[in-house]
Amino acid sequence: MKFGLFGGASSRRGGVARDSTQGYRDFIGYVEEAEELGYHSVFLVEHHFTGFGQVSSSLNLLTYLAARTTRMRLGTAVVVLPWHNPVLLAEQAATVDLLSAGRLEFGVGKGYRPNEFNGFNVKPGDAQDLFEESLEVIRRAWTSEERFTHIGKHWTFQDIIVEPPPIQRPHPPMWLAAGSPGGLKWAADNSFNLLLDQIASFDLIQERFDTYRSAVEGAGRTFDPMNVAVARALHITRNEEEREAAHQQRARLLSGISRLSRIREGGGPQSTMLQYNDTRLATEEGALIGPPEEIAERLKRMRAGGVEYVLLIDITGSRDSLRIFRDEVMPALD
Repeated sequence: MKFGLFGGASSRRGGVARDSTQGYRDFIGYVEEAEELGYHSVFLVEHHFTGFGQVSSSLNLLTYLAARTTRMRLGTAVVVLPWHNPVLLAEQAATVDLLSAGRLEFGVGKGYRPNEFNGFNVKPGDAQDLFEESLEVIRRAWTSEERFTHIGKHWTFQDIIVEPPPIQRPHPPMWLAAGSPGGLKWAADNSFNLLLDQIASFDLIQERFDTYRSAVEGAGRTFDPMNVAVARALHITRNEEEREAAHQQRARLLSGISRLSRIREGGGPQSTMLQYNDTRLATEEGALIGPPEEIAERLKRMRAGGVEYVLLIDITGSRDSLRIFRDEVMPALD
């Protein structure tokens, strides 16, 4: 199995008394150590207006990480296409691919948090059209060797050619976060790799994995398990007190995600990731919590179902956890 990181730095506003750069410095050091320890990748989220400092400019941070690493794959999970001018986005992403010597993994999505739709003044009902049109423009921008014009419903570009082109040809690997049967089939039919979320239970992850694999094979392509990345929260614990603290921390995170994903009066998108009302059950069913030997057994269960690529989420950014996982969990999977 291969393992990467999922998440990002954190930096809150708070006036001159707060060092708003510390979270980013800590995260950069965390990623550098992960590369030294042999981790395969890092995927960064994109979120806005949260009040608790999630990464809002993932490509900028990946550009910096490209200069501080040499081997790790550098991914977005995900860039929300309705928030961005697709031509500028194509240029920025291609620049990351260039500066990283072809290490970009480009994950995209439509968005699901009502506060972001409201903040950007984007109508939720336009998200699908914006996503599809932006995707069309980005792919054409990356693959066209000649100038082109695009006249669409939401975007118009006249006589353009995007520079620089990406290093990877025809373009960087593209990933989609999906969970519904229709979304999984769409990802397979359109040659997307698949990001599976951090909240769904292990059984639901297996069901989605199998659906996507069948769709890929049904489209006449060979299925590669490294084209499916499963995000899982990681909390290594040594006793019941630490285990309970991990559950409480995880429950607080899920509560925050649920609050930001909730439909407001007047309508809006609903996250399909949220599976449970009982957050204790959610932490048990969707995370890697426990001592190294227990975590290894859970990963063996996933591997038996075909999963070979897991993205680890440790919101504490513990370098000790990185080392313990490398030294005590990975060898059990060989």
